[in-house]
Amino acid sequence: MDELRYEPNIFASTLAYNRTFRVCALLPDYRLDPYWALPKSGVEQAALAVRHYGINIEYVFHGPTGPDQFEGKAIALLDTRPDALLIAPLFLEASKNILQACAKKKIPVALINTDLEDHQALCYVGQDSFHSGVLAGKLLQLVLRPEDQVAVLNLDNEISRARHLLEKERGLRHYFHHRTDHTADVLRFDFEHFENPERLKAFLQAIFQLHPRLRGLFVTNSRSYLVLDALGTEAPEGLRIVGFDLLEPNLRYLKEERIAFLINQNPTRQGFQAVMSIVDQLIFKKKVERVQYLPLDIVVAENASYYLNR
Repeated sequence: MDELRYEPNIFASTLAYNRTFRVCALLPDYRLDPYWALPKSGVEQAALAVRHYGINIEYVFHGPTGPDQFEGKAIALLDTRPDALLIAPLFLEASKNILQACAKKKIPVALINTDLEDHQALCYVGQDSFHSGVLAGKLLQLVLRPEDQVAVLNLDNEISRARHLLEKERGLRHYFHHRTDHTADVLRFDFEHFENPERLKAFLQAIFQLHPRLRGLFVTNSRSYLVLDALGTEAPEGLRIVGFDLLEPNLRYLKEERIAFLINQNPTRQGFQAVMSIVDQLIFKKKVERVQYLPLDIVVAENASYYLNR
């Protein structure tokens, strides 16, 4: 077999054994947070590409703002013994529990969006959160004056458990800590009631009143547009925002130059590549690269259409 360079026909073998593989994608509910429609789209594209191998994708959605529903649905899924699991481990402790349970059951797990640096996972596909924070600092440095203050703004729940957001903050602080030409401290603000525009507006106005030199905002997830929705025309003059992801309202504010930069985390590619890594493991028995970082695209008004078309 080696001399003739024989390779088995995986497709024929799958048909011969009449084998199907059940892959469960446990994702935050895209109907509650539009960001998650993007990785879901990538999973759907991959599902179409590999369905002839007997890969069936089952979708399960959980609330995006707390660990209890995530962990409960994950445990229920594991009781049904899927062949593989794809998750976004937004909640640190709950996700570690699930990975340990999967390891005991020998169920491979692909992670997207957030890496736990846990070698029990099959792979992680997504951004390097620390370096995305470094990149955000560099971008803000380009558009701010040395005396302007910079703030990390987390519009999310349970920030202390959201490792990817904390890593982004660490990266931003690391960048400014090593700058000699920008002496302002990096501030941090967390706000859980981001879905209430009136409360968010009052929160932001209080911050700007208390910190009149604050002109740089790093919004650590895809919710930059909520800041501008809430402030309307009352945003401070010269406010510069760096955020994430090519959601329609973010792109609208980018084109209006009210968002300075968007960092594209390639969420659609995350979903697609995670499924393909699972297929490489289940079907082709290939060794899967543990960490698969995707490029951090810098998107401005002038090149946004390129990334959308791609």
